[in-house]
Amino acid sequence: MVMELLRRLSDAHGVSGFEENLVDIISSEIKPYVDELSTDAMGNLIAIKKGGDFSVMIAAHMDEIGCMVQYIDDRGFIRFVPIGGWYTPALYAQRVILHGTKGQVTGVLGGKPPHMMKEEERKKEMKIEDLFIDVGATTAEEVADLGIEIGTPITIDREVKPLAGKRITGKAFDNRVGVAMLIRTLQQVETPHTIYAVFTVQEEVGLKGAKTSAYALNPDCAIATDVTIPGDHPGIEKKDASIEMGKGPVIIIVSASGRGLISDPKMVRWLRRSAEVADIPHQIEVGTGGNTDATIIHLERGGIPSVPLSIASRYIHSPVEVVDGEDIENAVRLLCETLKTKP
Repeated sequence: MVMELLRRLSDAHGVSGFEENLVDIISSEIKPYVDELSTDAMGNLIAIKKGGDFSVMIAAHMDEIGCMVQYIDDRGFIRFVPIGGWYTPALYAQRVILHGTKGQVTGVLGGKPPHMMKEEERKKEMKIEDLFIDVGATTAEEVADLGIEIGTPITIDREVKPLAGKRITGKAFDNRVGVAMLIRTLQQVETPHTIYAVFTVQEEVGLKGAKTSAYALNPDCAIATDVTIPGDHPGIEKKDASIEMGKGPVIIIVSASGRGLISDPKMVRWLRRSAEVADIPHQIEVGTGGNTDATIIHLERGGIPSVPLSIASRYIHSPVEVVDGEDIENAVRLLCETLKTKP
């Protein structure tokens, strides 16, 4: 069941600042299982499951990295800016969807063909400004007639596909995986605590939704559900990323070498103890790169004890991210077990 949910979430489109499609899908899934459901001024979807005085915020960001139309030239080619952290070669020659005022429009991310490059050009680093979007139009007027204008959001045109075993590939697993974890937890959890389940916006552009919602809710502690980078494939050494896909959810002690988050020790022990009691496979990470909503939540209101609970995902910030469904299922088990007790 979690794989079908993840497919729906991944195939949906919601670049940072334009997460409305995800709000609709998530709301339909969780409405019967929560006591209150609302969106705030930033666009965060906030679900409250009422319990005792002790409150836990669980944050999962809805947004995905994408692009936005910056300029349309006289021949109908579209220049754009990235929204979120793209590695430029991952964008080249991709098919995209432009979300215009008249509906979705398919486009292609083009650039100078390698056959026409001089030797020194091939050696240069590819830059965003070297790329453009071709929607088949021949004039700026044709582009406008399609409903595309400056400010139109753009996402990758890619659908989830199964791989071997319980592994699947798709776009935006960062962080539709965390969203799926939180949805399934709300549907299954039995807890004495008050749960603030926050599906946050604009994480990929500065952890913004988590900051405002954490301030407003002022929970006793927080868990961020997200993805993290494994070191189990060619091109990366285990000493730099020791975790692996298929070996359970990841409790993160440090992100971004401590420049981001040093997780609250009590929160780390809470998750580890719960995993050990229920015999749930899990991994521990001290990471050098990447942040989650927990990075900003822990700085609000004089300090909110926080910890990320993540899933190993290969090739993040690309159109072909890969996860293992069993890791997600074990993460839901771990969250449900943890929320039976206190840190």
